[in-house]
Amino acid sequence: MKNLLISASILLVMLAGCAPGTSVQVNTPQATLQLNAPGPNPMINQGDASGRVSRAGAGLWHGIIAPITLVISFFNSDVKMYEVHNAGSEYDFGFLLGVVLVFAVLSLFVRMRR
Repeated sequence: MKNLLISASILLVMLAGCAPGTSVQVNTPQATLQLNAPGPNPMINQGDASGRVSRAGAGLWHGIIAPITLVISFFNSDVKMYEVHNAGSEYDFGFLLGVVLVFAVLSLFVRMRR
């Protein structure tokens, strides 16, 4: 019964988190957890200080360097993983493709070493 309750809670949080800008609060006897889904990007299709908007190519590059950028962002608050001045779905696709490419290449190297 406890496993069913935990599974149902996780499913509820996952489904509620699909809507943009939503927030779910999970209360347990030991802790309270606030989960927030990302909302819309107000900077979409708006240029940065130089007037540039990042597209699929920049998204691909940012996805490839994302693991390194994540580590650097822990030590330098000026470094961000994701460019907010982007072209929307085009940039998102490139970013995710870059992240997948990194993990695919790493898994290939691991398989070749076995």
